[in-house]
Amino acid sequence: MKKSLLALAVLGAFAGTASAQSSVTLYGTIDVAGRVVKAEGSSRRYTMARDGINSSQLGLRGVEDLGGGLRAGFTLLSSIGADAGDIGSGQSVNKFWNRRSTVSLFGPFGEARLGRDYTPSFWNQTIFDAFGTNGLGNSQNVRQIYGGTRMDNSIGYFLPTNLGGFYGQFMAAAGDGGTSYDRPGRYIGGRLGFAAGPFDIAAAAGQQRFGVNCVIGSAGLTGTATAVSNCSSANPVLVAVPGDEQKTYNVGGSFDFGFLKLLSYWDRETVRNAREDMGSVTAVIPLGQGEFHVGYDRSQLKGLSTGKTTVDQIAATYQYNLSKRTAVYATYSRMGNHDNTRLTLPGAQTQSTLGGDSQGAEFGIRHFF
Repeated sequence: MKKSLLALAVLGAFAGTASAQSSVTLYGTIDVAGRVVKAEGSSRRYTMARDGINSSQLGLRGVEDLGGGLRAGFTLLSSIGADAGDIGSGQSVNKFWNRRSTVSLFGPFGEARLGRDYTPSFWNQTIFDAFGTNGLGNSQNVRQIYGGTRMDNSIGYFLPTNLGGFYGQFMAAAGDGGTSYDRPGRYIGGRLGFAAGPFDIAAAAGQQRFGVNCVIGSAGLTGTATAVSNCSSANPVLVAVPGDEQKTYNVGGSFDFGFLKLLSYWDRETVRNAREDMGSVTAVIPLGQGEFHVGYDRSQLKGLSTGKTTVDQIAATYQYNLSKRTAVYATYSRMGNHDNTRLTLPGAQTQSTLGGDSQGAEFGIRHFF
């Protein structure tokens, strides 16, 4: 009897140790809003929208302590279309873990990460955007050609976090027969930055080699960037063919003054004879339990048969934090088309005239869990 009790105690001790060495966390975000948008020459539209200030998502992450300074971990993230109960618009419908699905090995050397993940060349565009590339204030609303966000089949490396403020990553991803806008072919890229106190700056570069015929620009004839980047369009003006390469260069930074955090980035995309330059200047202004997000974004595309095309946007959000997890918000945005463009804000009908403006507002609730 005493031996049995001793054995149970030993097993319990080992079980407790194993439990302390590994953990799995369920987490996520729900963000839903009511939205009204109108494009010049088209009817006003009232819709329910998602991802107004944060991306709605369901996540699982886990970590295991392997000893000797090594850890293993994983992250699985799926988008949530909480307004309709699906996995989110603009995502690949055949992928449940469409936002991220990676496994990692951590150590003094840094992190080795494999799977589906953000590309290094996209990070500056979302980190240095006060709207977090979400909602009506999203700086990507003015993008005119394919920019790239995530890649499947990737191998990544992240520098260790003890380098005196320097950070960086590298990614290589195989095309693996992909035919969608988030896997159009082989990718290679990297990002290097420095952060200290209120200051943060980073530069990135990437190269996408297309493995399939892919419409990557339509002069705004079908709406926002995600709508023209899925290798299909009724009005193509820029088509990448197998072997074409799109190169991305960008730099971004932020400085927190306390009473105001200023963020900005510049991004250049070149493919075939086309070149798009996109810039964003945004700010976060804290005010008690709330905060204002304001910004201006501009994109200019050259080298197409349609000639030079320019789009800009001004936007503002007021976010009131009811708690650390829950916030209510209101956003207003106005997009201006110039030259031969007819982009619209998300949810608006297609512009009926070249150079028309569109504007919209949304009111929503965001909750972390």
